Amino acid sequence: MTNEKFKALVEQHERLVFTICYQLVQDYHEAQNLAQETFVSAFTHIDSVSEQNLRAWLARIATNKAKDYLKSAYNKRVTLSEDMSELDLLRSESSPERLYISEEGEGNIRQMILNLKEPYHKVSVLFFLEERSLDEISELLNRPKKTVQTQLYRARQMLQKILKEEGVQV
Repeated sequence: MTNEKFKALVEQHERLVFTICYQLVQDYHEAQNLAQETFVSAFTHIDSVSEQNLRAWLARIATNKAKDYLKSAYNKRVTLSEDMSELDLLRSESSPERLYISEEGEGNIRQMILNLKEPYHKVSVLFFLEERSLDEISELLNRPKKTVQTQLYRARQMLQKILKEEGVQV
């Protein structure tokens, strides 16, 4: 198959492949990655399928890529646990963030939290500054608990990055 024909094939089926991946993994960026992997895999084996079965074949590859991702050790390692033990650590007295707050003053951290962009700003203010529970935040913002957990996890990563850029060891 020529590059032009394959490009046309990708353009024709990219929405289908992305939708299948997204429906399974529920993560926009991972779905994009998996869609790309699907087309790379399809390109290497395109000669083994007839044209009338192409759509179903691509759908099967996309499904398998997404299922493999969901089973992978990487996904299990980065998926947040139900109890949010990492975020609970943040509230403990011995966490690096707490030590920084006590040493440098609450004002710097407070300002960093207030400067976060949405969707991280509201959940961070409620969790870190007002010390509300995940259930309370979920109810107040009318967001699923898992969404709140993910946003808090990412907000914490952003705050750690800012602290590291300022030379604070976390």
